[in-house]
Amino acid sequence: MDFALTDDQRAIQDAARAFAEAELAPHSAEWDETKYFPVDVMRQAAEMGFCGIYAGEEHGGMALGRVEAAVIFEELSRGDVSTAAFISIHNMATWMIDSFGSDDLRGRYVPSLTTMEKIASYCLTEPGSGSDAAAMRTTATRDGDHWVLNGSKAFISGAGTSDVYVVMARTGEAGPKGISAFVVDLGTPGLGFGAQEKKMGWNSQPTAIVSFDDCRIPAANLLGKEGDGFRYAMMGLDGGRLNIAACSLGGARLALETALEYVKTRKQFGKPIGDFQNTQFKLADMATQLDACRLMVMRGAWAIDTGHPDKTKWCAMAKRMATDVCFQIVDEALQLHGGYGYLKDYPLERILRDLRVHRILEGTNEIMRVITAREMMRQ
Repeated sequence: MDFALTDDQRAIQDAARAFAEAELAPHSAEWDETKYFPVDVMRQAAEMGFCGIYAGEEHGGMALGRVEAAVIFEELSRGDVSTAAFISIHNMATWMIDSFGSDDLRGRYVPSLTTMEKIASYCLTEPGSGSDAAAMRTTATRDGDHWVLNGSKAFISGAGTSDVYVVMARTGEAGPKGISAFVVDLGTPGLGFGAQEKKMGWNSQPTAIVSFDDCRIPAANLLGKEGDGFRYAMMGLDGGRLNIAACSLGGARLALETALEYVKTRKQFGKPIGDFQNTQFKLADMATQLDACRLMVMRGAWAIDTGHPDKTKWCAMAKRMATDVCFQIVDEALQLHGGYGYLKDYPLERILRDLRVHRILEGTNEIMRVITAREMMRQ
């Protein structure tokens, strides 16, 4: 058992950290305030390979594993949680096309996605089906050489801006076996978007409903086999959950580092508040919890990379643990700042707002418990 990163993994970590410090962190507060979607900066991240992490090298990807991805997203999110999270979503959509698309689809889409010349969105959740994703009502009906999509998707990051939409839709029977996956291009007749959502956090990325009204796409835009879409989506979510957990790690780490510096200089009752044992105990607990969460995320990533039979359970456990506990770490860091933590002069309130949604998306933490218990009962 080796807990150390390899030399290559450390080099990737250093590169992601340097990029986050130079290109994300200085702008994070402004992007949140102005709701700016930093496509230009994300394309710089793509130049470093961060937008094609799992894609094959033949189409410009890095062909890396989930351990490397966890390392990358922790570092990027320390610079800006919201932007790092969108890059994670883009990677998941790119991975689905690269993993399950035909040679023609892969050749048409993956090269421009790894460079982020084109931006991708992932469309699973619907207004009436969130946790019960298999109950989706969006349909795709075969009509000659085309599929015709009808329905809508909710809470879609990048909606209206992204160029490519990976869409799950019902093509057959009720339940998961009747769901297929498709690629839909921006500008396709019948593809529409709702108004931008007004959100608590994740303000550096647009979010809206995506609608399909007799949206006709070529039959060749089916990903993999008809009826396998839900399986592909769930496979993607194992890794997606780890990436969101890693984004929570990065945000919590920045909050802890900020609090540690603050308590060394903030004085009350004649001395720095960091000299009080109560403060030190809080910091020790926060550091311990952060480390424990990171270990769980890395185990989940290792499990995916090695094909371990417990990978789905461990990913669900890591996502539940990291997103819950990291949110608590940020809350404690804000508390240590007192009233100053509530101000936008410090990054804590922004990190808190950004991390809150991590306990909801990629499967709510209640569903993570369902998955964990289900896998336990099978043993």
